[in-house]
Amino acid sequence: MDNSVHKKTKGKVMEIRDKIFSEVNMYKRLKKAAKAEELTNFEKAIDYAKTMHNGMKRKSNRYRKGTEVPYIAHPLMMACHAHALGIKDDTVLSVIMLHDVCEECDITPEQLPFPKEITEEVKRLTKKEGQETSEYYRIIGESSTASIVKALDRVNNVSTMASSFPKYKELEYIEETEKYVYPLLDKIKIEYTDYSDAVFVIKYHLRALLETSKCLIIGENIN
Repeated sequence: MDNSVHKKTKGKVMEIRDKIFSEVNMYKRLKKAAKAEELTNFEKAIDYAKTMHNGMKRKSNRYRKGTEVPYIAHPLMMACHAHALGIKDDTVLSVIMLHDVCEECDITPEQLPFPKEITEEVKRLTKKEGQETSEYYRIIGESSTASIVKALDRVNNVSTMASSFPKYKELEYIEETEKYVYPLLDKIKIEYTDYSDAVFVIKYHLRALLETSKCLIIGENIN
């Protein structure tokens, strides 16, 4: 199969899929929503991100090398997740689509052809070389938009880390999430109450994934 790899466990065959959803279908869904809801910056950001990330790939599935997912699937999935949670703000959805463009495509936030309220949030989310992680999250936490985008970014990355991250990276990610992202979620719930319902779902999803990952890592070490 093109997008899966078979693993046998005690006589059973399981499939590990490289993609959770089709980036083509997500693109169509979001473009339709942006047009219907008159989210002009978001509609532009979808196409801009698609162009900028063209040809770029996400990390390979570590169980089958060479099976790479188009990079654009990441922001598209985040935007679908946000929209499904009822987040339909033009700025937030635009920032989701653009949040990795500067780090991955070697341009500055100021060069993005979008309004300042969008580029400033992308700037918060773009980690500078040598920047301390604590400072990075402090700056993100000053903004409701950057905070909810970071939360969605982390839950999407955690959703696929078991198949793509080496164990040491997975452990680092779990530690960083517990140290910085959980407090960020608590801050959103208390200070940015418009996202309280979304944060409940994100936190549940994130905790469930991390606890499952920890159990699997412990099990592998015991076995």
